[in-house]
Amino acid sequence: PDEASRFLAQAGFGATDADITSVQTLGYAGWIDAQFTAPTAQSHWDWLHAKGYDALIYKNSQAGLDSTLWRKLMNSPDILRQRIVLALTELFVVSPSGIPVSWKQFACAAYMDMLEANCFGNFRALLEAVTLSSAMGVFLNMRGNQKEDPRTGRVPDENYAREVMQLLTIGLHQLKLDGTVKTDASGKPIETYDQSSIAGLAKVFTGWDFTSYHADTPDHMRLPMSLIASRHSTSSKSFLGVTVPTGLTGVQELKFALDTIFNHPNVGPFVGKQLIERLVTSNPSTFYVGRVAAAFNDNGSGVRGDMKAVIRAVLLDGEARTVFPSATAGKLREPMIRLVQWARTFKATSPTDAWNIGDTSDPAKKLGQSPLRSPSVFNFFRPGYVPPNTVLAQQQLVAPEFQILNESTVVSYVNYMQTVINTGAGEVASSYADELALAANAGNLVNRYNVLLAGGQLSAAAQSTIQNAISAISGSTDAGKRTRVTAAVLLVMSAPDYLVQK
Repeated sequence: PDEASRFLAQAGFGATDADITSVQTLGYAGWIDAQFTAPTAQSHWDWLHAKGYDALIYKNSQAGLDSTLWRKLMNSPDILRQRIVLALTELFVVSPSGIPVSWKQFACAAYMDMLEANCFGNFRALLEAVTLSSAMGVFLNMRGNQKEDPRTGRVPDENYAREVMQLLTIGLHQLKLDGTVKTDASGKPIETYDQSSIAGLAKVFTGWDFTSYHADTPDHMRLPMSLIASRHSTSSKSFLGVTVPTGLTGVQELKFALDTIFNHPNVGPFVGKQLIERLVTSNPSTFYVGRVAAAFNDNGSGVRGDMKAVIRAVLLDGEARTVFPSATAGKLREPMIRLVQWARTFKATSPTDAWNIGDTSDPAKKLGQSPLRSPSVFNFFRPGYVPPNTVLAQQQLVAPEFQILNESTVVSYVNYMQTVINTGAGEVASSYADELALAANAGNLVNRYNVLLAGGQLSAAAQSTIQNAISAISGSTDAGKRTRVTAAVLLVMSAPDYLVQK
């Protein structure tokens, strides 16, 4: 059970008894295969429509967005898909705060639905879907980007051209298959691209805009952007050491450019390492990265970019499936994932299907993080972040999630979760029906939550401390039993052994 729970914390959002039984019955690989075909809940787009958020009064708001995001993360049966989509939102970042147009909640809903549709497919198709999505088009200025005009001095916007390379696919420096940086004869990192590549690629991304735009409906947000040929640059375009062939249409040029990026040798190690960081560990060995990158390059049947092969490689690798005592293993659980884990583990429901938890970004009163609410294109934290003046820094270890961890967020997380665990978030709450029967025995409660929440990783000292605290609460009444349950959940979810997932 401990091993199954630990796996489920990497491949999903923690465990229920039924989830653990499923993994034990199917095995790790079998569970993953079953999840690849698992049914999904109502799409984000359809839920917003069904709830009436397409009414004109919501045109310039974000109403409904947070609700549908929490709804699927907490309640959709396709656990692995939801976990991978959330990880991809931290690589292919968009945020409603960076989409200053009408119907932004529908733009984001369509973006999430697009990620769901492509996350188990091929990375090349995913990259094109991200590139042409209306949300990304607005967020990184590709929508409305126009060709150069020597008369006015206008040049194509370079934002998406820069970020699609730097942040989405290949990074700043050339990489070996194992993710280590290539260096020149003087030992300096070799850059993957220069300004001329950004300028050349920016020309490729000219002429794209909304399809079938209508101000009073959000329908255009669901469609990929279309090319307006008259706005597309027809001048020569070179980037990453290649020149776009002459005679291609603007659509063909975009496909050529994305093919070129997709086939760059950096993509496997760059994307693979970040997926490992989001799901398993902040400091994977070079061997681990190399194995995942190799799966990206070839799924065993000669196919490059097979996301299913990459996901299997990340989750089934020996470094993922073995608990290492080393100080380099593991990662800090993201605050929003801890909240989703609570909801799934204790079968929280939203009686009216409102899922009105809201934006939990406030670092002083809530989690300091909320789905799709990154403050910038650089995500909530950088993959190479090192907490300054720490043992981690001395050991040259990265710890991305620690970039949003400080004295304030530690306290606000515990305070917020105390309320959530006791009374719910909005109307989303748990009855703890399965837990109350065990409340008479404090040891049983602690053992149970050590497995379900922490994957068996609570130290003996932590278990003893929590058990002593629970034992001090009277369990002779129904109210006392419920207090024991909620206190045990809070203490486990506040323990360092839980917060640092190994």
